Amino acid sequence: MAKVITITNQKGGVGKTTTSVNLAYYLAKAGNKTLLIDFDPQGNASSGLGVKEKNLSKTISAVMLGEVELKDIIVQPDKKKCKKLYLVPTNVELADAEINMNAKDIPDKFFVLKQAILSVAKDYDYIIIDSQPSLSLLTVNAMAAANYLLLPVQTEYYALEGVAELLRTVNDIKKGINPKLKLLGVLATMYDKRTSLSSQVLAEVKRYFKDKVFDTTIPRNVRLAEAPSHGVAIGQYDRFSKGAKAYKSLADEVMERVK
Repeated sequence: MAKVITITNQKGGVGKTTTSVNLAYYLAKAGNKTLLIDFDPQGNASSGLGVKEKNLSKTISAVMLGEVELKDIIVQPDKKKCKKLYLVPTNVELADAEINMNAKDIPDKFFVLKQAILSVAKDYDYIIIDSQPSLSLLTVNAMAAANYLLLPVQTEYYALEGVAELLRTVNDIKKGINPKLKLLGVLATMYDKRTSLSSQVLAEVKRYFKDKVFDTTIPRNVRLAEAPSHGVAIGQYDRFSKGAKAYKSLADEVMERVK
């Protein structure tokens, strides 16, 4: 049965999608059959793996509205270079699906994604959910479906802004919707060891989250920023870059923590 990890932060620009794509890639390269679910209407995880919107007939929005089953929309971005990585794509239609779900009296609307995942969970080792940067019905679905949360936090000013609110939401979900939900870890992103600010913010993050902070930090890295424009994970774009080495290290830590 797959271990389901939702990657979330209500702040945008913290490296959430970059982490989702590259963690999924390195889990797959380590021999785990891995499914990445793009659950952000921006669709950046899909395009970041080279899956173009014009080639899609159905996306996760159709699953959320009960029109198709999850297994019918799963695609394989690159069978030759990463044969164990699979993707559930999305596009801006997911935002419309959320509006429809809120407008209609859909039973168990917080568990739609969970039920969809349960139908395929036995076929995968890991399922990674890239959630949108907001506290919404979609985000609640992503948390309700997960075993674990991974929280990227950028090592910049205002890094912990909004985190307290997010953690309150997580606690509410644990109380009423998903009591087994666990915080897998906090990931420091955009870390620049040359600046005192990054070091100070990392120290503050560790003071706040203690042993939940991953040993791995994700550096500011030009190659990481370039990879999505080529439609590939960093491990395919430049596997010797600092960003690639960092995400490979993160995948090792994740596998160790969920044992």
